Amino acid sequence: MALRTSHTPSAGRRRWPDYAAVWRWHFYAGLFCLPFICWLAVTGSVYLFRPDIEALLDRPYENLALEGPRAAPSAEAQAAIDAVPRSTFSRYEPPATPTSAAQVVVARGGNLFRVYVQPRTLAPMSIERDDHRIMELVSHLHGNLLIGDTGSIIVELAASWAIVMVLTGLYLWWPRGRTGLGGVLYPRLSLRGRPFWRDLHAVTGLWVSVITLFLLLSGLPWATSWGTYMTWARNLSAVTAGHPTWPVGAKQDPATVAGPRAPAGARPAMPGMSAAEMAAMSGAAPRAGGTPDLEALNRLVPLAAKLHPPRPIWIVAPAVGAREWTIESHVQDRPKRITYAATPDGQVTGISDFAGQNIVDKVVAVTTATHEGQLFGRLNQALLLATAASLILVTISGTIMWWRRRPTNMLGAPPSVAQPQFKPLVTIGIVVLALLLPLLGLSLLLVAAFDLIVLSRLPRTQYWLGRSVEPIAKGHLRY
Repeated sequence: MALRTSHTPSAGRRRWPDYAAVWRWHFYAGLFCLPFICWLAVTGSVYLFRPDIEALLDRPYENLALEGPRAAPSAEAQAAIDAVPRSTFSRYEPPATPTSAAQVVVARGGNLFRVYVQPRTLAPMSIERDDHRIMELVSHLHGNLLIGDTGSIIVELAASWAIVMVLTGLYLWWPRGRTGLGGVLYPRLSLRGRPFWRDLHAVTGLWVSVITLFLLLSGLPWATSWGTYMTWARNLSAVTAGHPTWPVGAKQDPATVAGPRAPAGARPAMPGMSAAEMAAMSGAAPRAGGTPDLEALNRLVPLAAKLHPPRPIWIVAPAVGAREWTIESHVQDRPKRITYAATPDGQVTGISDFAGQNIVDKVVAVTTATHEGQLFGRLNQALLLATAASLILVTISGTIMWWRRRPTNMLGAPPSVAQPQFKPLVTIGIVVLALLLPLLGLSLLLVAAFDLIVLSRLPRTQYWLGRSVEPIAKGHLRY
């Protein structure tokens, strides 16, 4: 298949960026990020149903046949500690029903373990690494590829280029002199060959573009680089200063980062992280004397039932040097979350809820709940599931189009037919985008440096990439 290009002098004097230049940006952005988009679509689709999947996994520990009353929560917590030698208490998750097993999380050797305790005999029914639970693994596969902050940076870079891919795709979709809505708002299914795949790719991409941009942008606050960048910008104002209420990067746990704010006239509460969770995150052993008085659970569990925060509920041990425990809702619909600080004798000393958060944290809470498919129930899940399926279709159709038009022994990138002549508006747009997406800006600088220093010395590679439209003469090949 021959590569059709224009070699006329006027082609090199076209305004930049022209259609071909935008197409090249779209092609290279897609070539890099589409595999990640498919990965995120699949793992994100599974994560949409986290509450349902976790309820299914916990079913064997519900509706237990109990003969007699349950043991006290403090006894259940102690049984969990005894089941994992040399462990310390971290949190207690009250059972969903009177016949459900208690779930107690303990820390040992830098890891958290979840113990399902039989409420009558206090026998451990199951012990598992808390970060090895199925939905925790799916969460890390989705956010950091199971390789920590390095994976988070890779996913963030792919998301940044996916934004470029969507924006350039909308430019390419824009109808130019076309009549009718076929191929614009709906695919012409009667077509065959590349026009069919083009319609399927362009029209599907159009319909999911807004939701895709929302998903990409709403996921960035959780990424290592952009989340740190946003936290820095957020903390420039005294109104929004402090630790964010969402996790940044691969190591932080949103459950234990943000403490409740005291209501007007109440004594401030500073629950922070428990000693065990601090030890688990740092890999160190808990401080001596960090084990809380478990008898407090016998008063705090009834208090949690009375307060009735949305499930799942965590009763978290005090931070090192603190006295207050916390009763925290960890419902996936984040605007509904509420945290109470309470003394060991069951007195509430502070409350933190959505209404008391600053505007930045409120926006992140709402967008995250929508991103996770929990803000407006099953409709939210269905909308995002359809978007994920559409993104996979866009990836497949784009790959087929590329493979069919790809010339022999060439990458098949759209040819470069114009010399870059940066206009002020274009330059400003690229700079603004690079500032808003720092990893994108950094990667652009690296690509430009590689192009200038390395590719300029490799004519054959330039031709293979579509950077040069002229064939390479024999005797002038360089690798």
